[in-house]
Amino acid sequence: MEFLTIVLAGLLGLGSPVGTVFDTAAEKAVLSGLHSADNLTVRMDNSPNYLWFGGKIDRLRVAGRGLYLTPDLRIDTLELETDRLNVDLDRLREEGSESLPLFLREPLQGAVRLVLTEADLNRFIQSPAFLEQVGVVGEQIAEGTAAETQGDRYEVVNPRLDFLGNDRLAFQVEIRDRRDGESLQVRVNSGLAVISGHRLELVEPKISLGDRELPPKAIELIAKAVRERANLQQYEDRGLLARILEFSMTDEAIEIAGFIKIQDASAPISP
Repeated sequence: MEFLTIVLAGLLGLGSPVGTVFDTAAEKAVLSGLHSADNLTVRMDNSPNYLWFGGKIDRLRVAGRGLYLTPDLRIDTLELETDRLNVDLDRLREEGSESLPLFLREPLQGAVRLVLTEADLNRFIQSPAFLEQVGVVGEQIAEGTAAETQGDRYEVVNPRLDFLGNDRLAFQVEIRDRRDGESLQVRVNSGLAVISGHRLELVEPKISLGDRELPPKAIELIAKAVRERANLQQYEDRGLLARILEFSMTDEAIEIAGFIKIQDASAPISP
């Protein structure tokens, strides 16, 4: 949804081109909201074209390859197609694109296809910005195995994802003690499944800390936390309905296809 906001915010700067000239200008406007893109195509279907200047679009289609939302976060493939849009342009200008604003005059729905590669995800989770964000989690894990704790004593290093195919993955990371240089190796091997189109679950997970495998009860607590956290239904009371229709993981990439619908334009839906 943040990407859709970037698209609409970028289109605000358009003048009055029409036809294919309008589409070219739209692509440049969207690119201005991204770090970079290998390839991007934007199509705005309107008859007549000038309806956009009142905030109306019959259909918006975006197809991109190698979209960098940040220098470290790359989307391999994104395809987005919406039904009719009716946008409050003045409000969108006021709210900007930092989060999804209340810019819709009527409900919006669309379909999306997303491909994330193993290489791109590893680049992201190994970036300094991501490691800084997850450092607190590493501290909590290490504290659970130490007799004494100190703030900022531990750091998360060398995270790695391996896609195993058949909707399974392996993840490993080290939690390093800055004081003595010793490390705790955390390993996860699990399948992933989408349940009822809205909930992500771990399938037959195995988790170990160092040479000690976690007992089933501890693993179930972690799996429960994942189920509760990775549940799209938590956003429905804020107006966002989203469902995953297809989910598959090869040894190189994750592919997701689904649909979204913003049902209540009066409710904020940013997480």
